[in-house]
Amino acid sequence: MLTPERQQIILELVQKNDVVKLQDFVDVTGASESTIRRDLSQLEEMNKLKRVHGGAARIHQKGKEPSILEKASVYLAEKKRIAKMAADLVNDGDCIFLDAGTTTFQMIPYLENKQITVVTNGFAHIQSLMEKGLATYIVGGFMKNKTGAIIGSKAIQSLLEYNFDKAFIGANGVHHKSGYTTPDPEEANVKKLAIKLANESFILADSSKINEVTFAKIAPLQSGTIITNQCEEEIAAAYRDITTVIEV
Repeated sequence: MLTPERQQIILELVQKNDVVKLQDFVDVTGASESTIRRDLSQLEEMNKLKRVHGGAARIHQKGKEPSILEKASVYLAEKKRIAKMAADLVNDGDCIFLDAGTTTFQMIPYLENKQITVVTNGFAHIQSLMEKGLATYIVGGFMKNKTGAIIGSKAIQSLLEYNFDKAFIGANGVHHKSGYTTPDPEEANVKKLAIKLANESFILADSSKINEVTFAKIAPLQSGTIITNQCEEEIAAAYRDITTVIEV
């Protein structure tokens, strides 16, 4: 089978199934794993797909944003492991920013009994923070119905009242060239400011977000430590050259 024909089959599989395992490509094309890996690398360079741990995935529309309900149950086990690692980095006495998002939300149970102060723009986070008895300040502003994130000029103004030891930020895209991105420019501005106001910033992103690029730029890659679940070593190495990566 010629390379163009094989790569076209690979792209059709990814478009149809969203995420495809390496072995499935091997089975359908009859090519070796090393050949498929080379194909995936070439297609990723051409922005036709993105490599993920054990295979490849379709590149999503840059402005598309799933709702909080759609995101909550996806990669849940990975999000919990990432959240636990992030919470372990929080020390008594810290003042932290907890970004709106489903992975940062998973941090809250692991923060219980810590003597900390939390600032959040996540509407969905508030009840859980209260239940854990954590001292919490809520950012004011416009609330997005789709994700529960509080954003806009009022949110920016409110956030400027604080400084943080650590900021924990979610991102829809993490890319070694494009940095951290999210579909909504206004939400990107809140995330960007929180990073600037923090002594340390941590980007919580499961491996499905790695090599993904969405519409609005949050910050360059080196502005935060990435906490993610295990991904391909070749992929992780490209990120470690630029910033710290913690894999769980």
